[in-house]
Amino acid sequence: RAALDRATVLLSMTKGGKRIDNVWGSGGGQQSVKHLVKEIDMLLKEYLLSGDVLEAERCLQELEVPHFHHELVYEAVVMVLESTGEKTFKMILDLLKSLWRSSVITMDQMKRGYERVYCEIPDINLDVPHSYSVLERFVEECFKAGIIPKPLRDLCPSR
Repeated sequence: RAALDRATVLLSMTKGGKRIDNVWGSGGGQQSVKHLVKEIDMLLKEYLLSGDVLEAERCLQELEVPHFHHELVYEAVVMVLESTGEKTFKMILDLLKSLWRSSVITMDQMKRGYERVYCEIPDINLDVPHSYSVLERFVEECFKAGIIPKPLRDLCPSR
């Protein structure tokens, strides 16, 4: 009875309910892909506003979906392609470098994210005409920063 009373109090709390959901198993891998994509998109937009790499890293880890980190890589690179200035380019490069160095994003997830961009670049280029040249430049910078290996860099499509 005491446990049920305590659970009722915890679930009625504003932020407590979300925490309890995750503890009881509806978080992490149980979340819908649509929800996770939305969370990752918000995480990246918040990072671009704040510039706080550690906060972005913490938020990504709190999602508890290491098998889905390729989505962050994909969305981040697409944001670079769609941006018009150097600020996004540099900030995303710094974020990926930090996530790679801290081992939050594995080589497999990094590779999957880049390969998804490579496959979709013809479609992206329809909306963003300069995307091939930006992608080539970004991939080269990622290679120089040690984020991606040479074989992955060499797979980068060019016009």
